[in-house]
Amino acid sequence: MDGPVRWGIVGYGWVAQDYFAPAIRAAGDLLVAVADPAAGARLAAEAAGIRAHPDADALAADSDVEAVYVATPNHLHPAAVEVLAAAGKPVLCEKPMAATLAGADRMAAAIRRSGILYGTAFDQRHHPAHVAMRNAILSGAIGRPTAVRIVYACWVGPDWSDGSGRENWRIDAGKAGGGALIDLAPHGLDLVAFLLGEPLVSVAATVQSRVQGYDVDDGAVLMGRTASGVLATLHVAYNCPEALPRRRLEVVGSDAMLLAENTMGQDAGGRLSRIDGRTGTVTAIPFGDGSPFAGQVRAFGRALRTGDRSGFSVERDLGTMRLVDMAYASAGRTP
Repeated sequence: MDGPVRWGIVGYGWVAQDYFAPAIRAAGDLLVAVADPAAGARLAAEAAGIRAHPDADALAADSDVEAVYVATPNHLHPAAVEVLAAAGKPVLCEKPMAATLAGADRMAAAIRRSGILYGTAFDQRHHPAHVAMRNAILSGAIGRPTAVRIVYACWVGPDWSDGSGRENWRIDAGKAGGGALIDLAPHGLDLVAFLLGEPLVSVAATVQSRVQGYDVDDGAVLMGRTASGVLATLHVAYNCPEALPRRRLEVVGSDAMLLAENTMGQDAGGRLSRIDGRTGTVTAIPFGDGSPFAGQVRAFGRALRTGDRSGFSVERDLGTMRLVDMAYASAGRTP
């Protein structure tokens, strides 16, 4: 089938409504159906002219839907993906793959059985600044990479709400699988692999429950290394006030460093520069203004239309989930 991809969404919450649905439109595709047990979410979809189903089973049976974005709470990902995979629907699922490694393994087994196109929604791979960084690294602009340093933090208090009246499942260990680490670190772990062309092979973490007073971790520091010896550190947090500098990405090399500020997150924009290792000269690096969400929608659509799946891999994403599990285990926690 040619033309715009006809999307469905399972879990029509704030991320789906505020980011993914606009990204579908920006990519030139169509959102034709959603599935959500909440009546308010279904009403919001219907008000926008979108067909609304009560659950993933009904959406999986909708023949008008070509591809599906899954944006439910983490613990519900496996069941939704199994239903969609059995129906032959390509799936782009929010990170992390699941609340537990066992859940991610269930998903991977269903995907292998069905042979569907699958991707975890690591939209940071599609931020134009991060694409420019990867190209610069591959061209030798920083020499031999030695380290990646990431700060990806925000404020998620116990009373945080998306405005819909739904509970904040991200601070419920049974539904989320953990706190700041499982929510934010997967983006950084995947981004290290994207930028360097190789994943981390080991990771350890220290977690904290320092400020927010809920049961899951509100901060974590992860340390890891790639097979070739590049080191990586990630600081992720739910306890960083929003007005503070809190989104920074550095890739250090033997000749120079790349610095990206305010690029990590759902929105376009930010700044990217190269700092020369001999002179300290700072040079701005231009990049496009596209949304990372729209970029991943376009990439998934190309993979669906052309059959080139090289940009998506359930095995790669399962490896990232194993790193999350490894990090929690090293900290004495179980996601």
